[in-house]
Amino acid sequence: MKCPVCGHDCVKDAHEIIDTLHDVFTPCPGCSGRTLNKRAPLPDSHYASPCSCGKRFIDEVFAHMYVIMVEEGDLTGDDPLKSVGSPLIHPGFAMQHPPYLPPDSLVLLSSTVTQPAADRLVREVPEIRGVVKCGDFVPGPEDVDPDGMPEVHTLLAGCDVRANVFFTQAEPLVVYKQQSVMHIEFPRGYDPKIVSVGVNIRKYRPRTFVDALSGPGTLGLLAALLDVPHVVLNDIWYAAAFWSAHNLRVNREHLQVDEVTILREYDEMKRRPLVTEPLKIAETEGKQSVEVYQGDFRHLHTVLPPDVDLTVIDLFEKRHRGLVDEIVREWREKVGGDIFIP
Repeated sequence: MKCPVCGHDCVKDAHEIIDTLHDVFTPCPGCSGRTLNKRAPLPDSHYASPCSCGKRFIDEVFAHMYVIMVEEGDLTGDDPLKSVGSPLIHPGFAMQHPPYLPPDSLVLLSSTVTQPAADRLVREVPEIRGVVKCGDFVPGPEDVDPDGMPEVHTLLAGCDVRANVFFTQAEPLVVYKQQSVMHIEFPRGYDPKIVSVGVNIRKYRPRTFVDALSGPGTLGLLAALLDVPHVVLNDIWYAAAFWSAHNLRVNREHLQVDEVTILREYDEMKRRPLVTEPLKIAETEGKQSVEVYQGDFRHLHTVLPPDVDLTVIDLFEKRHRGLVDEIVREWREKVGGDIFIP
């Protein structure tokens, strides 16, 4: 599947990712690597090369990145190793041990990296997939101000599209996103939101399920995996709606659908990053009906059927009780059915 960011074939169908999980980050008998203190500077300017199998222990990868960033002036040499940034593994899933990374398996988020260093990291460190200059904020719109222009991080080099794998009550779910424009979400093995969706679907047995603030589609697609006949996903943010649609396509083999039709392209959606009135992005044909919209969830009732049984509203600002109560009340008046907040 052609990647909308780099144009390469880096977005795989679900089974192609799932089939690799048993050994993708497992060392071969010849692999070795130091365990480094992340709170201290790199003790020397050396780093190990990848093993003949192509993998390298993550601490050695960090040592390699540290050396480059010191040479480019992004770090002083007295900074702790963790100052390199945050590693986002591709594919991301709950692991029991630190990974030995194959090529093209790491997106780096860093607040200190500059363009020259980013270019070198992508060129010289084989494990690096992409380098993102990040700020102290969560990219994308806020619940409290969904109409304000969102902040995003900056992709400096490479490609920052990566996948997470969530193990669910049904099949494993593969969820791609472009990391510079969406919040960080990493599987933990026990994911309360995943559990919450399963519990509520078993309780209410809905025929129509709405994921009103879908992000990249995790909860709505889980409902589809759990055989809900009609699922609607929606998000106001172009990147969230786009990846909800493409994650529907990625996971289609585990759904009761014959075809997934994507109605909008990434560049087209990027020109209108926030949409108020619901705009259909994707739909399916087959025994199951799954639809994806981009729009303000407060207007989604205009395209929903009259028999919505169950809605998940996954807000960032769950502690803002007044906002939560207002949203739930308005949704109940306009749409009805049962509502839960995971």
